[in-house]
Amino acid sequence: MRFAIFLLIAAILLPVAAGLADDTGTDPYLWLEEVEGEKALEWVKERSAADTAELEAVPEYGEIHKRLLEIFNSSERIPYPAVRGELIYNFWQDKDHVRGIWRRTNRDSYLTESPDWETVIDLDVLAEAEEENWVWKGASGLYPDYHKFLITLSRGGGDASVTREFDAVSMEFVADGFFVPEAKASVSWMDKNTLWIGTDFGEGTLTKSGYPRLVKEWKRGTSLDSANLVYEGSVDDVSVDGYSMHTPEGRYDMVRQTPEFFRGTTFLRRDGQLVKLEIPEDADMQGIFKEQLLVSLRSPWEVGGTTYPADALLAIGLEDFLAGGRNFDLLFQPEDRISLGYSTGTLNYLLVTTMDNVRSKIFKYSFTAEGWTHEEIELPGLGSAGVRGTSDLNDDFFLTYTDFMTPSSLYFVGDSEPARQVKSTPEFFDASGMTVDQYEAKSADGTMIPYFIVMPKGFEANGVNPTMLYGYGGFEISMRPRYSGATGAGWVERGGVYVLANIRGGGEFGPKWHQGAMQEKHQNNFDDFIAVAEDLIAREITSPKHLGIVGGSQGGLLVGGTFVQRPELFEAVVCQVPLLDMKRYNKLLAGASWMAEYGNPDTDDWEYIKTWSPYHNLDQDKDYPKVFFATSTRDDRVHPAHARKMVKKMTDMDKPVYYYENTEGGHGVAANLNQRAYMWGLTYAYLWMMLK
Repeated sequence: MRFAIFLLIAAILLPVAAGLADDTGTDPYLWLEEVEGEKALEWVKERSAADTAELEAVPEYGEIHKRLLEIFNSSERIPYPAVRGELIYNFWQDKDHVRGIWRRTNRDSYLTESPDWETVIDLDVLAEAEEENWVWKGASGLYPDYHKFLITLSRGGGDASVTREFDAVSMEFVADGFFVPEAKASVSWMDKNTLWIGTDFGEGTLTKSGYPRLVKEWKRGTSLDSANLVYEGSVDDVSVDGYSMHTPEGRYDMVRQTPEFFRGTTFLRRDGQLVKLEIPEDADMQGIFKEQLLVSLRSPWEVGGTTYPADALLAIGLEDFLAGGRNFDLLFQPEDRISLGYSTGTLNYLLVTTMDNVRSKIFKYSFTAEGWTHEEIELPGLGSAGVRGTSDLNDDFFLTYTDFMTPSSLYFVGDSEPARQVKSTPEFFDASGMTVDQYEAKSADGTMIPYFIVMPKGFEANGVNPTMLYGYGGFEISMRPRYSGATGAGWVERGGVYVLANIRGGGEFGPKWHQGAMQEKHQNNFDDFIAVAEDLIAREITSPKHLGIVGGSQGGLLVGGTFVQRPELFEAVVCQVPLLDMKRYNKLLAGASWMAEYGNPDTDDWEYIKTWSPYHNLDQDKDYPKVFFATSTRDDRVHPAHARKMVKKMTDMDKPVYYYENTEGGHGVAANLNQRAYMWGLTYAYLWMMLK
């Protein structure tokens, strides 16, 4: 079933230094928005080299970096399954396969301790042969036999990618096959000779956010330019997407127009005509299972004499719905702190995940002539679980389970069989003596904000514990308990406290929790995070001299805005691939697509945005923590200028900062596991230096 989400904003308007940017004058740092500009790259190279050299010299760096390289490159990690027909595919990276290999095996072999893998594509070999810095972006197979795939590769790790047709039988790229040049394209199979295609067709064919606004049907053997137009969106949309849902009962051709995040219109193509699905614009068409239309809600919906609550999951026969029927079955009824996750299907079962106070549950639904029935699947504990590796060929599937101290595990669930563990992550750190608890903090408006705390062996609430507080809080993305070898080995095992905040803006408690920090309510995002920090201090878990905050993307905006508003609370700040200049964010790369989350700074929305835009609220007269900013030159989602400009402005204010810009890696700041180990090695070294 389909579900998609993205990213990113934060503080209080204060005076800025004379001669520096404000919300009415000219920004003196616009030259740093030239991603590949000679002057900008010269500054980046010099600044990044000097600061990373200093962080590499931190005593803890060498040991932590070595340990992280071992963890990230471990051959004992779980090779998570992608079931495609009768085979299981997996993309794998390690010290011998830096860019990675795409490989496959059969199910029986996969379930053994040492599967017999067949390499399909060796990305290191391909990159060397083609003299390209290829980064893997995924493979989309042709239903139902999966003999053909669309392989997506990025130069350096950005979102803009190249798509090429691959024959999984001959194990070669198809000569004269489908090929889509580098773009932020939307490409998927309709049938073996037809693709859905949205890409850069030239001037005026992209939205202001940089995504396709045209959906076309592209026939094999014809030029891309001659593809037939199916739907045309607006330049003000986020994007328009065409796709086919393949089920045992038949194929459903769909078009989705998205004017803004979490709002849009879905069409079903019948006999060459697009039929609008009459559901609320903020509802999600979750899929079609056993010819039942599945819809999840973000706001209450009064229809057919019944009012269905926000976050409900509804089902109705598709043909009945198209004929005007509105008598839905209510599959999931939300409660105060019980929310809907996502759904996916096997041959006969619809699998639905939910969260109960940020702890996972999974239910197995069946649909027969008598209606819907369901049962709960027993999980190993109260952590985070998810469904992987489903297929409509049978009712087998895999589920994952993890919590802060339990290594991530993969379970196989056969039809009518209990789950059995088949693979597990090694114990990358010694969890003996560690404890986990869940507390709540009262935010500025009285809302109780839950957070998890992982305490090291020998922990005492004495106010001097080095503490790392992590948050995100945006785009309805939930922060859930999970096992992290890097956090465990680099931080908690060495005596640090790790805290995960479930602030508003996320999806932990359904759409209302997300909506509580959108647009004019976004200050709640910072207030919630600040409340957790203050609660940690009040409980004497830590103190400002030993408290650091970490976040990336929207989380980068979160920590950026938080340290600007309350610098006295923190000694360290790690701000990764952040949004920071909220006056210009909608003009930089994909920024326009996030205005539903933050507001439009070119309208009256600026009156509230400017109160928490980190870049505009820096104060010459305030003392700030020595922040560690990290970004990527190849990040074509969140512009590296956000971090660049913030660093330059703070430097010109004589505010000390650290800066790291990777020349590749995209929005993840790392193109491979070695780069990831390096970035987090610098991060933990910085935190230990600042907080111990």
